[in-house]
Amino acid sequence: MVINSGDTAWVLVATALVMIMTPGVGLFYGGLVRKKNAILMIALSFIAFAIVSIQWILVGYSLSFSGDVGGFIGNVGYIGLRGIGVDDEHGTIPLLVFVMFQLVFATVTLAILTSCLAERVKISSFVVFGLLWTTFVYDPLAHWVWGGGWLADLGTLDFAGGTVVHISSGFSALAVVLVIGRRVGFKEHSMGPHNVPLSLLGAALLWFGWFGFNAGSALAADGLAANAFLVTNTSAAAGALGWMFASWIKEGKPSSLSMVSGAIAGLVAITPAAGFVTPMASIVIGVIAGVLCYNAMIFRIDKGLDESLDAWAIHGIGGVWGSIATGIFATKSVGGYDGLIYGNVEQFVYQVIGVVAAIVYAFVITLILVIIVDKVIGLRVTEEEEYVGLDISQHGEVAYA
Repeated sequence: MVINSGDTAWVLVATALVMIMTPGVGLFYGGLVRKKNAILMIALSFIAFAIVSIQWILVGYSLSFSGDVGGFIGNVGYIGLRGIGVDDEHGTIPLLVFVMFQLVFATVTLAILTSCLAERVKISSFVVFGLLWTTFVYDPLAHWVWGGGWLADLGTLDFAGGTVVHISSGFSALAVVLVIGRRVGFKEHSMGPHNVPLSLLGAALLWFGWFGFNAGSALAADGLAANAFLVTNTSAAAGALGWMFASWIKEGKPSSLSMVSGAIAGLVAITPAAGFVTPMASIVIGVIAGVLCYNAMIFRIDKGLDESLDAWAIHGIGGVWGSIATGIFATKSVGGYDGLIYGNVEQFVYQVIGVVAAIVYAFVITLILVIIVDKVIGLRVTEEEEYVGLDISQHGEVAYA
């Protein structure tokens, strides 16, 4: 195909939008922790961006998108991006643009996962774990769904990352927590957010960047991108209202954090469906996501799990619902596939298979990786360092002098 300048320009802009989501995650998480850990929480997202940016060029893109080995992983054909030049094409855009677009997806996924490491992880251990996790969890899942792997062959749909990004990071976060345990003083001392406006700013950047995340996945400046753009915003708004009203009923007041958490839940849920569903369906998807993810957070708290910033409740559960909802509400009038409500039971089954496979793979492999890293170099800081705060113990800095 001939490279289209309009498509190329749009995907370049979308790539920049997705890039801003990674520091957006850092700001969102940074405001939610105690002030003695604010710098580290923001820095982890920047570190994630740096780690994956190099890993993707060296091996990540090749493992995800070059050839196929048994439907499980790519080959080494693009190691170091060898053989990819400025004139190579991916549809109507340069292949190098597609490489960069996929790179920023991988970076934000690792940033989301830092939720479970809040206030207790060593930077050195995160670097090792992040590199291993991206290589052995994210890259295979990306290949399964987008790189010609077995889920793609089966017919599982994931427009922009419900399984690859959100289920993987959410259920991996749950696995990590089961190994590293709770923060010192969890449920004994107040560990509430120290800076709500900072978190609201981070959430705003996420909502903004998500337009590139979903609409950019059309890889063209066309009607499909327009639909993805619209349903993304609609689901986010519906999710914000769903979570806000659910928490308002239970807790008596509609907090600002409940609203933006619901918006993120709605964004997560529409991600796999954005290229397959109508705006009306996106309202249903978003509302259910907000209520469902709120109750997942309550369940997590009741069970005493210190998955501190709720990647599992929002991204994991939201990704599960969104992927299944794709199999329910997909319509040929948008993306060429019908879902359950249009009589296509098979598509619904394919979505469920994809969800189960992603959960099991991400959880089990992450559990293995985190146990190995913890045994070899240790994940957690000392109790004294945790008490002092990781900004000082890990960075030698304070957020508020």
